[in-house]
Amino acid sequence: TLFSFNRKKMNLKSERRGIHVDQSELLCKKGCGYYGNPAWQGFCSKCWREEYHKARQKQIQEDWELAERLQREEEEAYASSQSTQGAQSLTFSKFEEKKTNEKTRKVTTVKKFFTASSRAGAKKAEIQEAKAPSPSITRQASIETDRVSKEFIEFLKTYHKPGQDIYKQCKLFLDTMNHKRDLSIEEQSECAQDFYQNVAEKLQTRWKVPPEKVEKAMDQIEKYIMTRQYKYVFCPETTDDEKKDLAVQKRIRALHWVTPQMLCVPVNEEMPEVSDMVVKAITDIIEMDSKRVPRDKLACITKCSKHIFNAIKITKNEPASADDFLPTLIYIVLKGNPPRLQSNIQYITRFCNPSRLMTGEDGYYFTNLCCAVAFIEKLDAQSLNLSQEDFDRFMTGQTSPKKQESDSFSPDVCLGVKQMYKNLDLLSQLNERQERIVNEAKKLEKDLIDWTDGIAKEVQDIVEKYPLEIKPKTQALAAIDSENVENDKLPPPLQPQVYAG
Repeated sequence: TLFSFNRKKMNLKSERRGIHVDQSELLCKKGCGYYGNPAWQGFCSKCWREEYHKARQKQIQEDWELAERLQREEEEAYASSQSTQGAQSLTFSKFEEKKTNEKTRKVTTVKKFFTASSRAGAKKAEIQEAKAPSPSITRQASIETDRVSKEFIEFLKTYHKPGQDIYKQCKLFLDTMNHKRDLSIEEQSECAQDFYQNVAEKLQTRWKVPPEKVEKAMDQIEKYIMTRQYKYVFCPETTDDEKKDLAVQKRIRALHWVTPQMLCVPVNEEMPEVSDMVVKAITDIIEMDSKRVPRDKLACITKCSKHIFNAIKITKNEPASADDFLPTLIYIVLKGNPPRLQSNIQYITRFCNPSRLMTGEDGYYFTNLCCAVAFIEKLDAQSLNLSQEDFDRFMTGQTSPKKQESDSFSPDVCLGVKQMYKNLDLLSQLNERQERIVNEAKKLEKDLIDWTDGIAKEVQDIVEKYPLEIKPKTQALAAIDSENVENDKLPPPLQPQVYAG
């Protein structure tokens, strides 16, 4: 057998080396009959792989159980703090945090498989992880929050004594806000605005800081505070911001058919430079959701607006006006459909430095964005110079606006665009034919039903007018050959005769 052959082979090698080998020490610890390897803890290669696989599966199971237990503890702690509000749906930020936490734990679990750590070390890490306060709180704070804190401290060093007082005021404000989580979002916004105003007054009156340095200090203060407060005050569960986000998103999707000509947008996207500006504007307005600081979100709106002005300027070959800017901004919002648009607008309104919103180009562009969103929410047929019937057909998706005819394309347009519009025209025609066939089929069905009802009514009238009378059966006549009692003088019946011949 293979086992005896391997044993003889091992004995021969040992005798050549002058070593006495105990056969029981060479066998696999699992008893499979193969020789074990001391480097693999006495298992053969096959058994060692099986044992390693079992240990790894066990470690994965333990990690998942630990993650679920920590998640339950976190949910229970959150539910206890929000007992007066009841069970509400998780916000987008909390969903993103949970998703990031799950990915981080998976990466950590995979790293454990390739780390030469003992069982005692794994137990110790598990205990330390169980004692951690909350993964969702320390998850993103370890990177961005630490970086912002270091930048804030380095910035305050240039202010010397006022810098120390500013840092103390900010720490006191953060501690106060942590104890006021049960307040409404409007009350928290008022606290933040009062804090901005008090710090700005102290910088100007008590510490005699120049106006330009006051503005920079307020920007850094806002960045430091709102980076730490972002996950608590952005789209909180106590508001209907999430519901408004979904409503606006659904509304913009329903208006996907709106063309630049309907909005009188002075932008020619066939020009490569203009098309690039439009793409950059859409990218900036979408990027606004990834920022944490209100000032950074305003910067994204400002960059988007400047790209719009450049696109209009290139198209018209002259400086753009405010009348051209707002329709183009509406078109960009419809085309980009930024995520959580209402939540971002409310967040900027509640927690941005009021001096930035009330003055400067940031405040102007932000006001135009609010007007654009309000216009989209109230957009109707009259706003687009359409009939109510056409507007309803476009909104329900029954048809779409007429596209540009292929003959009117410029020579520079690629064949793909021409073919796309040709296909859209063909689909529109097929849709009209289908609607016409469906209407004719419904009409035919109605005619058949009416004809059937008419025939049935006519038959019923005839039956009622000429009822069917069934007469009783008459008595049958007696047969000629039956018994004739009255006349017995009849001749007898003829009998056949046979003649011989």
